[in-house]
Amino acid sequence: MKRNITILIVLVAIYLNLFVLNLMFPLFGGFMKMIQNAILLVAVILFFWMLADRFGWFQKLRENKAAQGTLLAGPTLVWMFGLLIVPLLLTLVISFGKRSPDGDVIYTFTLDNYIRLLGYSTDCDNGASACFNPLYVQILWRSISLAFNTTFWVIMLAYPLAYFIARADPKRRNMFLFMVLIPLWTNFVIRVYAWMMLLRKEGAINIVLGSIADLFRIPFQPLEMLYTPGAVLVGMIYEFLPFMILPIFTSLEKIDGSLYEAAADLGANGIKTFLRVTLPLSMPGVVAGTILVFIPVMGTFIVSDILGGRQVILVGNLIQRQFLDARDPTFGSAASLILMIMTLIVTYFYTRKFGFGEEIVVA
Repeated sequence: MKRNITILIVLVAIYLNLFVLNLMFPLFGGFMKMIQNAILLVAVILFFWMLADRFGWFQKLRENKAAQGTLLAGPTLVWMFGLLIVPLLLTLVISFGKRSPDGDVIYTFTLDNYIRLLGYSTDCDNGASACFNPLYVQILWRSISLAFNTTFWVIMLAYPLAYFIARADPKRRNMFLFMVLIPLWTNFVIRVYAWMMLLRKEGAINIVLGSIADLFRIPFQPLEMLYTPGAVLVGMIYEFLPFMILPIFTSLEKIDGSLYEAAADLGANGIKTFLRVTLPLSMPGVVAGTILVFIPVMGTFIVSDILGGRQVILVGNLIQRQFLDARDPTFGSAASLILMIMTLIVTYFYTRKFGFGEEIVVA
């Protein structure tokens, strides 16, 4: 205890000396301030450590399992409350407000933003009291449709590849997984821009097709692939494919090989073995991968902005433009909450049907 007090006094003395030096030599103010903060943090930790030792808090903590769990979960709960719950509550409050002429929020209670998002408006060109504009409903439907299409095609592509890796020789398996993970080492935006180089009129795909057409003397016009919904779908599939491969691979790898032998002994051919053994036991990985793919696709806007040329508008693009371009945070907040609710509804019914998917932890 006396040694701890001595160390605390020394730390305080060093802190005060650094404070004086910082006043005398402001040129090194940033560096001095950093050292001061580090010493102050150590001193505060040491002070509370001495208090805990003095009043026997450590002994009580060792005897109380509930207190141990609370102490371990405390930092995570504080972090989640400050960076998740509070911003979500602020978004909810703002969504019921109104936009001022200069783009600020007028805090009140109105459902105009949600009614507008559903397509109904009181600002009509023909002078009517109310009218229907399907623009935002179409954007919502386009986002849901793209998320389902992306998830479906990602499963179709990821499952055979994951099955191949899981059944591969153990010496090569790690190499295959390494190849799956390599694209994730590159920045998300750079990978999307790479697809622009492939899909544009003068891109690699059109060059290859043109060369083949010239070889067989077939007239060829460059394909318009960029800035289309198909380009956005291709970009989404490419970006989220690894997040489906990994959980499916984890499920397939866990299947006991003796089950395949038992199925063969019972007369099941390859197709029946896959349908009765492999597919049911790998469903946790499929469910986990679906969650990891569907939820981010619903909210992303980078892929549609770059490959769609700001012509393929999704809910994520709508939210981004409301906050940055239109300066309407109230409508953007309402769209954010609607997006979250739609995602939660789809995820809830999907997980109730197929389970949550234990492999999501591994992925």
